[in-house]
Amino acid sequence: MRTYRELFRTPEYTPLFTLASAQVAASTVSGLALGTLVYGATGSPLLSALSMFGSSFAQVVGATVLLSAADRLPPRAAMTALALVHCAGTAALAVPGLPLWAVFAVVLGVGLAASLGGGVRFGLLNEILPRDGYLLGRSVLSMSVGVQQIIGFVTGGVLMTALSPRGTLLAGAGLYLAAAAVARWGLTDRPPRAQGRPSPAQTWRINRALWSSGLRRRLYLALWVPNGLIVGCESLYVAYDSRHAGPLFACAAVGMLTGDTLMGRFVPKRWRERLGAPLRLLLAVPYLVFLLHPSLPVAVAAVVLASAGYSASLLLQERLMAVTPEEMSGQALGLQSSGMLTMQGAGAAVAGAVAQFTSAATAMGVMAVASVVVTLALAPGLRAGVTGEARSSAPAGRAV
Repeated sequence: MRTYRELFRTPEYTPLFTLASAQVAASTVSGLALGTLVYGATGSPLLSALSMFGSSFAQVVGATVLLSAADRLPPRAAMTALALVHCAGTAALAVPGLPLWAVFAVVLGVGLAASLGGGVRFGLLNEILPRDGYLLGRSVLSMSVGVQQIIGFVTGGVLMTALSPRGTLLAGAGLYLAAAAVARWGLTDRPPRAQGRPSPAQTWRINRALWSSGLRRRLYLALWVPNGLIVGCESLYVAYDSRHAGPLFACAAVGMLTGDTLMGRFVPKRWRERLGAPLRLLLAVPYLVFLLHPSLPVAVAAVVLASAGYSASLLLQERLMAVTPEEMSGQALGLQSSGMLTMQGAGAAVAGAVAQFTSAATAMGVMAVASVVVTLALAPGLRAGVTGEARSSAPAGRAV
């Protein structure tokens, strides 16, 4: 499967694409509004960053106790319920006078529910597309993230001017409600991918099987850590330049969209493994320019260039699916998603803490250096020659 026409002719892909787009738009609009609201009330870069990305910390709890449900719940029902939880949580954040502790309680509660979202959504994607169509289908969903973030950040800025941050949060809740409607009436009522009741014990057993392969461990770390550190840079846009935070977020989305489009549709397969490590370095290196306090045009160019490096995740996910038993694919992708979001929250927290004692520009440079170091440390173990290690461990995973 190599064309967009083939992709969108696949049953259920269009509603899944629409659902994912609506959720990204809702998250983008509401995240910008909440970050601005918290920064205006506290003046704290750390609290502002945590309000936007702190829900990711709850992902680690979900990954350890809830994730087996990703393959053991009917996908349509699960995705509808998760969208409704996000709708209710976002609406609650718009309540005037909500104490700061309550804001973070809601953020963490929504994040806990969201820990299932990646596994359910990407497990369904893996189910409705043939194996050779996963990269194209996943890249289009990633492209949708870029488009919706561009639209969302621009629209969010307009809405905050016209309605206020709280009004913008209510608009985000409305988008989540629309996503729930698409899930309920656009997706087929499929059975769960795996039998049995979800439980913390089952989650632990499958996570151990997934983690038992050295190659899968390295793939997970490469998917989680460098990206999370660079999201820490992004979490400081408001503190770095509050007037232009929206455009910086939008430009990051433009870079991500460009990278995903090129990698998912135009780069031949023989080039992909060669480009993986350079793309992971590209994700971090441009942020070093922020140590020099660049002008806005230079900062925008650095953000666009760096964000194209996020496309390296597509290549890593493709390799992860190639070495993972199909009946574990939902939880494998859910673990990837939860770990990535957890590291994004950790990256935002670390970046915010560094900025609290230095400056936003210095913190961006520190996070970029850390991302480069991790990428270089993982590179030898991700060479194509070690692929057989994870393939040979697959039967043990199937026995779980």
